[in-house]
Amino acid sequence: MTTVLVTGATDGLGRVVARDLAARRFDVLVHGRDAGRAAATAEEIGAAGVHLADFSSLADVRSLADALPRVDVLVNNAGVISAERQVTGDGLELTLQVNHLAPFLLTNRLVERDPPRRVVHVASAGQEPPDFDDLMLEHGYDEWRAYRQSKLAQIMYSFELARRRPDVESVALHPATFMDTKIVRSRVGTPASTVQEGADATVRLAADLDFEVKGRYFDGLDESRPDPMAYDADARKRLWDVSEQLVA
Repeated sequence: MTTVLVTGATDGLGRVVARDLAARRFDVLVHGRDAGRAAATAEEIGAAGVHLADFSSLADVRSLADALPRVDVLVNNAGVISAERQVTGDGLELTLQVNHLAPFLLTNRLVERDPPRRVVHVASAGQEPPDFDDLMLEHGYDEWRAYRQSKLAQIMYSFELARRRPDVESVALHPATFMDTKIVRSRVGTPASTVQEGADATVRLAADLDFEVKGRYFDGLDESRPDPMAYDADARKRLWDVSEQLVA
């Protein structure tokens, strides 16, 4: 059986992705922050296991990585948008930590131990080049700037991971625009697409292991091109190096 870990699997896109993968008879591991919600999700979809971790804590992420069994496919889905600038207990800006640094740490620890065959990074078409002089957004915080920066960071990491590790099929995608989720309803208003649309695009990349995806970026079901910085090898290396320092 193929084991798939879906992070942020107790709500929204992650929950539907986990459900659909379980329906395809994958061994799905549900990740969440809340034990009750994670257990309820796992029972509902017939998951193979539950793993708890708060991505605003790097110690939690390390413990999660250490507790996991062999993972064949990792779906880095967990994410946040914070209306106000928040600093985690690790001293890092919350959105960057949850959306980029935590999955960076989790993925790299799994790759070092027993590399997953495929890593799917759930990013966004909303992208903004990281400001290396102000990654923590101490000056002029804006929730969408924070979100877009973190999502381009995810894509840059996905591309760089694919380059550095030929044995790992690393791929990123924008699942769908303004899906009908709690985050969209609270931050945007009327949704523009269904969660199922985004889940279908994500599940395809996670489940079709004959599909050549390594080093690619998709907008829904179609291959696309992210912000030009994703193709800047020097910028990707700089982000990787800075990310390593921040999670050390």
